[in-house]
Amino acid sequence: MKKENVKCVLCCVISDICARSKMDLQKLLGLMTLLMLLWHQNVALQIINYRQNMKIRRWWVRPINKRKQRFLCNLFREVRSTDHEEFFMYTRLCPEQYKILLKAVTPYLRKRSNRKSLSPDTRLAITLTYLAQGDSVISKHLEYRVGKSTVHKIIPEVCHAIWLALQPVVLPTLSADEWKKKSEDFLFKWQFPNCVGALDGRHMEIQASPCSGSHFFNYKGYFSTVLLALCDANYKFTWVDIGQFGSISDGGIWSQTNLAADLESNAADFPEPMPLPGRDIPFPFVIVADEAFPLKPYLMRPFPRRVSRMTDEERVFNYRLSRARLCIENTFNILTSRWRILHKRMCCSVQNAEKICKALVCLHNFAMNANNNSQYSRPEWLDVENDEGRHHENRWHTVGVAQYFRELSRVGPNRAGSVSVGLRNYLKDYFVSPIGSAQASWQFERVFTCNANPPA
Repeated sequence: MKKENVKCVLCCVISDICARSKMDLQKLLGLMTLLMLLWHQNVALQIINYRQNMKIRRWWVRPINKRKQRFLCNLFREVRSTDHEEFFMYTRLCPEQYKILLKAVTPYLRKRSNRKSLSPDTRLAITLTYLAQGDSVISKHLEYRVGKSTVHKIIPEVCHAIWLALQPVVLPTLSADEWKKKSEDFLFKWQFPNCVGALDGRHMEIQASPCSGSHFFNYKGYFSTVLLALCDANYKFTWVDIGQFGSISDGGIWSQTNLAADLESNAADFPEPMPLPGRDIPFPFVIVADEAFPLKPYLMRPFPRRVSRMTDEERVFNYRLSRARLCIENTFNILTSRWRILHKRMCCSVQNAEKICKALVCLHNFAMNANNNSQYSRPEWLDVENDEGRHHENRWHTVGVAQYFRELSRVGPNRAGSVSVGLRNYLKDYFVSPIGSAQASWQFERVFTCNANPPA
């Protein structure tokens, strides 16, 4: 019996049962038995049809890939044991970090099969070099003598394993005391009190996803998914939201996150308000962001940049806030400079792109947690200010990756409540007070070098 005929018979039987709801039990059981037999026959026909149309492999493993002289067995292991600097340039991890990571992901990558499978070492090496170098799948297939389809499966699988293994360690949910420790770092390094993090996001270009319509098509004219992240004063991510549609405005993306909902409802484990240094009035702990985000009691954004209408105090506030926001810019700079998969369009599904991005965030924090992370976060990749408050744009601005990893932009107005406006004005006045200005003594020279005088 053909598949179409089986469907017709099933429909007729169901209709007959519905029409004869008052029939005797024996006849009803007979019809149900017939229905079960027809269903099993339909399943058998589907299995036969699948086997008839299944592509017959010429071989299980291509002969050239069976040879033992693989890349991992020779050059990769030799470099790992003898040339640590070259190994870092190839994987973005030192051999000790690679060993720790391999031990962490091995339980998620070990396979149970009658056939000999690729070792977790090989799978991790393929994925790290793919992410670090931004190579194509074809190049990994030739380097490691592994099938192209196998490489396509390995990369998202290992990225997911990295997230499962590292996320609880390098990206945990912070407690109130841990948030307070982050604010102390911001005050010491960036002279911004009661700040627990800097917030920003990036569009990551992806290939058009089938049947997705315009959900991932952003206002800049390409398909993208969004990485929204919060970082601390030491260029490490403390919270991320990955996978939002590129077509959504920045304020819309933030409002849909769990962190925004928890902060709005006071459900987040945030520290209680604490007075600013030298003051007695409690002030809430805040996150700093740019104009793309709304002004909230827990989220500080700059004053509108109308230079002709801005007061001197507002200009000082914008300078101090923008200076604190340098840490999230530098965090993204380090991330994109080290993991060159972000230098090109991701030619994979949206789900796999999300797995890759999650793995990159974890790998970034994992590398930054090392005792000596200067090799990973080199000073030339960072935007910094010298002792005189002069801003220096460094090598990041010349690497030319902005085409595929772009900043977010606000769509629509962001109207703030009176409480949020009052808190920002209080912080504005604090920055130009003797106590606040002493934290960054160069701020007046930095802000008023053009045509304005510092406030009295």
